[in-house]
Amino acid sequence: MSSKGKLLHNDVIYPTASSAGEVREAADALLGMIRKFQIEAIAIGNGTASRETETFVKMLKVTIPVVMVNESGASIYSASDVAREEFPNHDLTVRGAVSIGRRLMDPLAELVKLDPKSIGVGQYQHDVDQFALKRSLDDVVMSCVNGVGVELNTASKQLLAYVSGLGPALAENIVAFRNEKGPFKSRAELKNVPRLGPKAFEQAAGFLRIRDGEQPLDSSAVHPESYPIVDQMSRDLNCSVNDLMRDAARRQKIELAKYVTESVGLPTLNDIMAELSKPGRDPRQQFEVFTFQSGVEKMEDLKPGMKLPGIVTNVTAFGAFVDIGVHQDGLVHVSQLCDRFIKDPSEIVKVQQKVMVTVTEVDLLRKRIALSMKAAPVIGPASTGKTSPAQNGPRQPAPPAKPKPVDWFTEALNRKK
Repeated sequence: MSSKGKLLHNDVIYPTASSAGEVREAADALLGMIRKFQIEAIAIGNGTASRETETFVKMLKVTIPVVMVNESGASIYSASDVAREEFPNHDLTVRGAVSIGRRLMDPLAELVKLDPKSIGVGQYQHDVDQFALKRSLDDVVMSCVNGVGVELNTASKQLLAYVSGLGPALAENIVAFRNEKGPFKSRAELKNVPRLGPKAFEQAAGFLRIRDGEQPLDSSAVHPESYPIVDQMSRDLNCSVNDLMRDAARRQKIELAKYVTESVGLPTLNDIMAELSKPGRDPRQQFEVFTFQSGVEKMEDLKPGMKLPGIVTNVTAFGAFVDIGVHQDGLVHVSQLCDRFIKDPSEIVKVQQKVMVTVTEVDLLRKRIALSMKAAPVIGPASTGKTSPAQNGPRQPAPPAKPKPVDWFTEALNRKK
């Protein structure tokens, strides 16, 4: 749409539309794509004009979720070698849009393509040893990847590189093997990947998942070394492995002490039973659609005392930054995070947590927003950056001038004269 005029539609002003026809044309095009491609959700980056775009999409009364997605680092990805390799025939804007959509589908798989420093989370990251920082961040990402697990037949080489026992070279070999031979049908086929030896297979196999494969346990976190134990359990109960995974009543009949050996202890058997009860289930929480407060789209809309939903974007030693949908994050000082004393903000909040905050102060000139998560916060003034007697209170009288110190030597000379 062009920016030649304004359009009022359902009490909403669209300053980027030049005519009602352009709005109708854009609406028809979007609705047509939703029907044609059977779109299940719409992701909107939280950058410039995001709230206006969200309002426009919701105006269409679509029945699918409309989700605001954090686009930190999307521009860095769109200009990276990874993006050029994935989309060699598309420009930066298309690559960035695809990245934002993928973040909604599988944020972990998409964010591993970025340098963790580019996501904008943390404090003083440029003031510490960069090698130590990268090593620490890589360890955290590796822990996340291994905790969630990786779908072997769809994962990118960037995601596979973080799996324990693999690395960039083996990850590239796995993707090349998959492109040449087709999808993996079992974890055992990993042994055919060039340069992937027994030790690497032993370390990585438990973190790789194959959905709808030949072996039902390949979709779980059960390691192939433990497959014989599960097979023995199913034989003892006269059922299949699939039946054992589906039926909780059958699993309750298993006497774990019967399967304890020198190499497999009771803790390992408990882990196996826990995984059989939730095979392949993503450990992340159920996705919930989040929406900002309607009618609050810029800092000028904020008033002290407003209670707004927000998402934590960063946690530092002095507090937490919260996105409330006005293109400027507000700060919840550590003293305002809860009604009791805390030393570390991470005790209360974490990144991407959904919270309710109260606006306590707004400084438009310096673009600062003070927020609070207390039950009864102290509400300050709404500042435009200009001081006024009403904001500063009544003028106080000037303090009396201090007497000058007496020079006793000069005084004595004057008396002598």
